[in-house]
Amino acid sequence: MALAFSSSSVIHGSLSSSSSYEQQQPKVSQMGITQPMDRSRIPLKAVNFTQRSLAMKPLVPLAATIVAPEVEEKADTDDYEKLANELTNASPLKIMDKALEKFGREIAIAFSGAEDVALLEYARLTGRPFRVFSLDTGRLNPETYQLFDAVEKHYGIRIEYTFPDAVEVQALVRNKGLYSFYEDGHQECCRIRKVRPLRRALKGLRAWITGQRKDQSPGTRSEIPIVQVDPSFEGLDGGVGSLVKWNPVANVDGNDIWNFLRAMNVPVNSLHSQGYVSIGCEPCTRAVLPGQHEREGRWWWEDSKAKECGLHKANIKDESMNGNGNGAVHANGSAAAADIFDTNDIVSLSRPGIENLLKLENRREPWIVVLYAPWCRFCQAMEGSYVELAEKLATSGVKVAKFRGDGEQKAFVQKELQLGSFPTILFFPRHTSQPIKYPSEKRDVDSLLAFVNALR
Repeated sequence: MALAFSSSSVIHGSLSSSSSYEQQQPKVSQMGITQPMDRSRIPLKAVNFTQRSLAMKPLVPLAATIVAPEVEEKADTDDYEKLANELTNASPLKIMDKALEKFGREIAIAFSGAEDVALLEYARLTGRPFRVFSLDTGRLNPETYQLFDAVEKHYGIRIEYTFPDAVEVQALVRNKGLYSFYEDGHQECCRIRKVRPLRRALKGLRAWITGQRKDQSPGTRSEIPIVQVDPSFEGLDGGVGSLVKWNPVANVDGNDIWNFLRAMNVPVNSLHSQGYVSIGCEPCTRAVLPGQHEREGRWWWEDSKAKECGLHKANIKDESMNGNGNGAVHANGSAAAADIFDTNDIVSLSRPGIENLLKLENRREPWIVVLYAPWCRFCQAMEGSYVELAEKLATSGVKVAKFRGDGEQKAFVQKELQLGSFPTILFFPRHTSQPIKYPSEKRDVDSLLAFVNALR
C-alpha cells in the first residue's frame, strides 16, 4: 500500500535526538525525499499529557489545554463497522487524524518499541496532541529501553509506562522459575506481565491505537479492521462496548512501513539491524533467518499458528470455526473450540455437580459460577479477569467454578439457571438454594469482587 502525504516543504532528519544516542544507535538512512505537511504548521513536539506516574493509577485522563470532543458512553458496533469500511482505502495519516480528532485526550498510542515508531510519527504529522503508553514487562532487551529514551527525546514526550504487579511476578518466579514458559507455554507469563497491566491501563481510556498489520501474522491478524469496538478489553465506562480499538496501519505492507521510517529518519530499535523483526521480551524473541516470517522469531518453541501474547487474543480463531466465527457445531449442538477458564483455582462443574449445587439449601461455602461457551467472544474477553478473581478468592472460602452451558446443556441453563446470554455469572449463597444473578456488563475483577463481597 502506498503511503500518502500532503506536499509542502521537506522535513529533514531527527528532531531532537541526543548525540549520545546517535553514537550508540544508528538511525535508518535517508532514502529519497518525502514532502509531508508544511513544517511551519506542525509542532515539533507533541503536547505532553504524561506528567505523572502510572504506578498508582491506570491511564486517567489529565486536564488538557485543548477541549476534548464529546464521546458516547458506549461505542456502537455498527457505527464503527461502517467507519472501518469508509476508511478501508484511507492513508494511515488520515486514520490517525480521525482517531485523535474523535477521542482527544481519551485515546493513547500503544508503543512497544519496534515499528510502532511509525504510529508516533503519523500522530506528530497530524499536528494534534497525543498520548503514548507502553507495557514494561521487566524483561525487555536493553536496546528496547534505549529506544524508549531516544523516542521520548525525539518527540518531546513522556511515555506512560505500566508495570506488572510485583507480587504476582514474585509468586510466578518463586513457584516456577525464571523460564517456566519454555516448558508450559508463554500464556501464563504474558497474562501476568502484559495482559493484566494492559487491562488496568485501558480502564482509563475510551480508545487505543495499535500497530497491528494484516501481514504481521497471517494466522491471527489477516482480518483485523481499521477500527473496531474492542472485543477483549473494557474502557473508562466499563462493560462490553466501552473501548474502541484503532489499527491505522492494518492494511499497510511491512516494507512500506520501513520505507516510511527511513524517509522520516526517526529512531528505531537497533535490534532490527541484527535480524530481529518482531520484537518482544528478550527471552521470547530471536532473530529470523532470510525467508522466515517475522512472527517466527516470537515464541519459536510453540505452535506457529497462534503467535499472540494475549493483548490481541480476539485475533485467534479456532481452526474448526465456520465463516460466521461462532464455531463449528457438532451433531449435539456444542461448539468445537478450545476450553477457557482453565486453571486449578476454577472448579469445572458437571451437569450432576451443578444440579446438586442447585438443590443444596445449606452449603459449606458460597459459590460463584460462570455459565459460558468457549467460542463466545465475550466469555473469552472476561477470561483474564475471572482467572484473576479465582486467584484472589483461593483462600477466602468462596468457591469459583464454571459450567459450560452451550450445546445440549443450553435448554437446561436457560430454564434452571437464568441464562439470557453468555456469559452469565451466578452467586450461590451459603443458606439459600436460589442463585443470585450478576446484573452488570462490567466484568473486570474489581467489579466481580465487589459483587462477591456484598453477598458472601
